[in-house]
Amino acid sequence: TPDSYDPSKDYPVVYILHGYSDSPQKWAAGGVVGQLVDQYNVLAVMPDGGFSSWYFDSPVMPEYKYETFISKELIEYIDRNYSTVRDRKGRAITGNSMGGHGAMYNAFRHQDVYGCVGCLSGGVDIRPFPNEWHISQRLGTIEEYPERWEENTIINMTHLLKPGALNIAIDCGTEDFFYEVNCNLHEKLLAEGIPHEFTTRPGVHNWVYWMNAIKYQFLFFADRF
Repeated sequence: TPDSYDPSKDYPVVYILHGYSDSPQKWAAGGVVGQLVDQYNVLAVMPDGGFSSWYFDSPVMPEYKYETFISKELIEYIDRNYSTVRDRKGRAITGNSMGGHGAMYNAFRHQDVYGCVGCLSGGVDIRPFPNEWHISQRLGTIEEYPERWEENTIINMTHLLKPGALNIAIDCGTEDFFYEVNCNLHEKLLAEGIPHEFTTRPGVHNWVYWMNAIKYQFLFFADRF
């Protein structure tokens, strides 16, 4: 909560999802998010996405219901226990790496819940990485269940987007191993006429990049709340 938090007022909320093998404490470290919360007078929620959840409801592991957790249970809990804008116009979701995939996945599938979505160095196309980051443990192998990989990768989900429903901001470093798939998503959104912001700058897949990039995402969200 911002230092000026007043329970009699309603605040927009930014949900921030962490990456593979990380924890929400990584986003809380260093004080950057706390400064942004104070600067923009919003709440920030940093949930635990597990070691390798990828933030969807796994068809393989029934206990992995992370889409349900993020976009239903968590939203309901935060709105019940804090003074929030209880509307998509006051909610944003973003994340880094696996969390970037998770933010886009949940926002694309729940445009009635979120009004803004951000993605920092996100795994927006998982198909080129079939043996990485335990994705196959959540979806099954790409050889056995290719349709699951096609249906659950962000670049194949743009057909879900309703005109003007989501404010989209994508950010990725030019030396990042996810740079090419982010460029491909940008090109597809352009071809489909879907408004979005696409930012690149020199950088790799690390916290130095993300702690800088999150500042621009908060500005993007604050301008649209």
